[in-house]
Amino acid sequence: MKVTEITNLEFGKMVQAASQKLNQNADFINSLNVFPVPDGDTGTNMSLSLASGAKYERDADGTAVGVLATALAKGLLMGARGNSGVILSQIFRGFSKKLADKQTLTAQDLADGFAAGAETAYKAVMKPTEGTILTVVREGAQAGLNTAKSSDDVLAVMDAVYEAAKAALATTPDLLPVLKQVGVVDSGGQGLTFVLEAFNDSLNGRVAEDGEYKPDDAEMDEMIDAAHHQSVQGKLDPNSIKYGYCTEIMVRIGRGKQVDHDFDYDEFYKYLADLGDSLLVVNDDEIVKVHVHTEHPGKVIAWGQEFGDLAKVKVDNMRMQQETIMEHDEEAGVATATADEAPADTAIIAIAAGDGLATLFKSLGVTHVVNGGQTMNPSTQDIVDAINQSQAKRAIVLPNNKNIFLAAEQAAKVADIPSVIVHSKTVSQGMTAMLGYNPDAELEDNQASMEENLSAVKSGQVTHAIRDTQLDGFDIKEGNFMGIVDGTIKVTDADLLQTAVATVKAMLDDDSEIITIIYGADTTADVAEQLQQAVEALDDDLETEVHEGDQPVYPFLISVE
Repeated sequence: MKVTEITNLEFGKMVQAASQKLNQNADFINSLNVFPVPDGDTGTNMSLSLASGAKYERDADGTAVGVLATALAKGLLMGARGNSGVILSQIFRGFSKKLADKQTLTAQDLADGFAAGAETAYKAVMKPTEGTILTVVREGAQAGLNTAKSSDDVLAVMDAVYEAAKAALATTPDLLPVLKQVGVVDSGGQGLTFVLEAFNDSLNGRVAEDGEYKPDDAEMDEMIDAAHHQSVQGKLDPNSIKYGYCTEIMVRIGRGKQVDHDFDYDEFYKYLADLGDSLLVVNDDEIVKVHVHTEHPGKVIAWGQEFGDLAKVKVDNMRMQQETIMEHDEEAGVATATADEAPADTAIIAIAAGDGLATLFKSLGVTHVVNGGQTMNPSTQDIVDAINQSQAKRAIVLPNNKNIFLAAEQAAKVADIPSVIVHSKTVSQGMTAMLGYNPDAELEDNQASMEENLSAVKSGQVTHAIRDTQLDGFDIKEGNFMGIVDGTIKVTDADLLQTAVATVKAMLDDDSEIITIIYGADTTADVAEQLQQAVEALDDDLETEVHEGDQPVYPFLISVE
């Protein structure tokens, strides 16, 4: 079989197939994380990023492939999570810009698109590293260009791109020694290879045509979390929440005594869209799940019953929830803005997971906290929303995680106000950076001062291993604890307290004065106090502080200054 062009129909199927492929393989991609910690989220980030792109492509007006590719790239950018998601968005940004005026794609167009995508991705990374997703896209693109020289068959070009990418993926351990040490291929490269495999399978008719991509339960939860970030983030006054009831229903299609409609997705969605915002609707042949923010939860429930019986109903009063949050913050001594207060001239936006961490950041002068971090990287859109809704004149973003750098940088570029990034890799660095902030200084001067402070702190993290591996000279066993200092494993032990104490020892030097211990959701204040006592026993001159952070994954975050 020979195919000489890709129409809008074929392109749409390719994108949806790739989104589904990433969703199905997200856990496998996550398992390729070099560090055996429970935050290996490359697969989740890439899946959610492409799901956003796929939705934009589905909703786009027009039948030209160039228009659809532009929509895909826009959705990928705004939904991009983590560095892997941002790089994927940059690949398709280059792809779409090259093909923006194309009605359909020829073999040469397809090859040129991937080549432009590879070039854009390399430019987006300050220090490109071989043995990563960049190698995979470059090798795949080059193979496409070579094939297009002698063939006008888009199937041949797509097959060449995929096969070369797959071969390049296999070489990543040879290019990046840490991958070989752990015995895995690059996770981002694996994600891209799945995307190209799905494109190839779709063009060759090897993907079932029954389906629009539908998120599973876990992704539905992630999308609901993201919807909450977008609709409530920054709206600290409960009265400013336009739609106050978070409403979720699950309907068993065709069952029940009140059914008088055959299920039609478009009809079902359109009615709900008029009732509120943050609408998510996913379904299969038997179940439809709904999440919406509305003033009329009763109408949502009644509408669901016209299509089936109710398997689940959940309604939360978000205004009441926000009042509770404000009361909690006031009890903790944290200043929160209200509608009657003038917004700060400079918004300082920190990314952090855990109520305690949010409180700590606000006590240091942070104005807004975006919920996210190790286990759930916020999207570009989440950060853009926080910036734009701040009503400030300018913004500073503290990612507090190097995997959020690219999403934060993209957000700063498209935000409505001048915005800069302070490249804090850890929560400890983010807090230390705040000591360099001067509310009377210019934006760029504050950025420079805060960046300079990053080197003044050592960052330690204690977590547990999710698999057996050998790394950094350690034979790590699943379930054991690890002490990580500035990105390098320094300690591993079966006992949490011993691991934490040994981590602090590895961080100390003659200049060490202040030790800050932040304990997370997976440990207790009693264990944190034991750690504090053990640290103080090491050196009488050390000053220690203990705070509750409520962070997931890491029982202890430790800073040494």
